[in-house]
Amino acid sequence: MVSLEQVKKTIQEEISEAEVFVKDLTGGGDHLEAIVISPDFEGKTKVKQHQLVYSALQNELKSEAIHALALKTYTPSSWLNEQN
Repeated sequence: MVSLEQVKKTIQEEISEAEVFVKDLTGGGDHLEAIVISPDFEGKTKVKQHQLVYSALQNELKSEAIHALALKTYTPSSWLNEQN
């Protein structure tokens, strides 16, 4: 099992200026939801954005410390639009 804070830190180390919110969906610590907002996502498809996050977490996913990851990615401007 990996802590939510460690997941957040790992993503932020790989994706510049990322704002990250991580939540445990089941209470077991291995089914997570992550919302990641970064200017690095500008001009990239959702698939590419998600690939960047999965790449950052490849060790945790490979070891099954994270069994399932629900992922939402946004650019700063798309995040603002989502909130309005």
